[in-house]
Amino acid sequence: MSTEPTHPTVHVIGAGLAGSEAAWQLAEGGIAVILHEMRPAVSTPAHVTGGFAELVCSNSMRSDDAAVSAVGLLHEEMRRAGSLILRCADANRVPAGGALAVDRESFSHDVQAALESHPNVTIRYEEVTKLPQKEDGLSIIASGPLTSPALSSAIQAASGADALSFFDAIAPVIVKDSIDFTKAWFQSRYDRGDGKDYINCPLNEAEYHAFVAALLSAEYVEFKDWEKNTPYFEGCLPVEVMAERGAMTLAFGPMKPVGLTNPNAPETKSFAVVQLRQDNALGTIYNMVGFQTKLKHGEQERIFRTIPGLENAEFARLGGIHRNTFLNSPKVLDETLRLKTQPHMRFAGQITGCEGYVESAAVGLMSGLFTLWQAQGRPLLPPPTTTALGAMLNHITGGADSTTYQPMNITFGLFPELPLVEPVKPGGKPRKLKGADRKRAQSTRALATLEGWLQSIR
Repeated sequence: MSTEPTHPTVHVIGAGLAGSEAAWQLAEGGIAVILHEMRPAVSTPAHVTGGFAELVCSNSMRSDDAAVSAVGLLHEEMRRAGSLILRCADANRVPAGGALAVDRESFSHDVQAALESHPNVTIRYEEVTKLPQKEDGLSIIASGPLTSPALSSAIQAASGADALSFFDAIAPVIVKDSIDFTKAWFQSRYDRGDGKDYINCPLNEAEYHAFVAALLSAEYVEFKDWEKNTPYFEGCLPVEVMAERGAMTLAFGPMKPVGLTNPNAPETKSFAVVQLRQDNALGTIYNMVGFQTKLKHGEQERIFRTIPGLENAEFARLGGIHRNTFLNSPKVLDETLRLKTQPHMRFAGQITGCEGYVESAAVGLMSGLFTLWQAQGRPLLPPPTTTALGAMLNHITGGADSTTYQPMNITFGLFPELPLVEPVKPGGKPRKLKGADRKRAQSTRALATLEGWLQSIR
């Protein structure tokens, strides 16, 4: 690639994982970059150092198994696409079984050194309080989930009063193929709408009271010091807080059984019902309605799998409540991460609503490439939705429901469904692949289509 700037300067705000990756992609493509970072002069409640790409919570980038792990597949796709973050992670990895874990200090040092030494990158250590204007040229905002108040206000003014969230109340999301439909069924209350807008999981009286008792005795995640003033809103109370208000609160709230008839047991009236609502356009993942929670992740899996129909549930996302700044991206960003109202500006990283270090860097990579191609006057070619990169981009920019949009990690539940597998025996019916076989097939398809995309953009 060229190392001589050939196009107008691009401003990148934020030198976290997303901003660092975006700046690298631009610089390697021959674009002059001004990278703005407010630390160390102005810190956040979560950061400890002033280094680029600081990992503030954990040194693990999770599974590195590209065959059966969606995040492992994302690692491999980013490596093949020339990711700085993955290059530095691989160079600084420490033993962690099948996970990609790194020495946090040396990893951050290597990312920063690569950018500081790049001839196309200028670094400005300053707090940005206003968004770049059109006359400033193209820009990428990668300010993260703890964006400063002044910049948050500017983003809110540009994107719309209802487009930026500061409070993250997340309910678990479940892969549809893992739900047992001999117990669950599709139906809307009183058959409203399409009549089949929800998946319903029934509980009898004993099951319901056992479920409430499990919630009341479970272990919860404690708020961090800087999160302790996070408010609960009456409209999205944690499920365990509702349970504390009385044994029947949930049965008269999100688990009320009215207007529903179980076709698997039409003579039996459900005492309570857990409803799941479609969470993406593909219809592959479903959100547990009213189940935002601070339960520890292991407790969520244990307790929610006691619900009939969810015994073998595969969780695409577990619940949580914490302070976070993120855009309603399906509403305000186009398919290449541009702000629809101001297309000279792109967003990247966790502020777009992706969750996790690797996902943040991946969105930075895509935002950097799209901006590079725009500056060069080239076609903007999003990666196929059958890849991990494309599946995540599609979810962020339109695949998710904008009315229920919440931050999310990469998961195979975001990928298009696989074709049916032809039967082994003559006369048999085509079937869906399940479990690890499904994941391996999705990974194989992803890497094959990724190669075609990479060839088209080089």
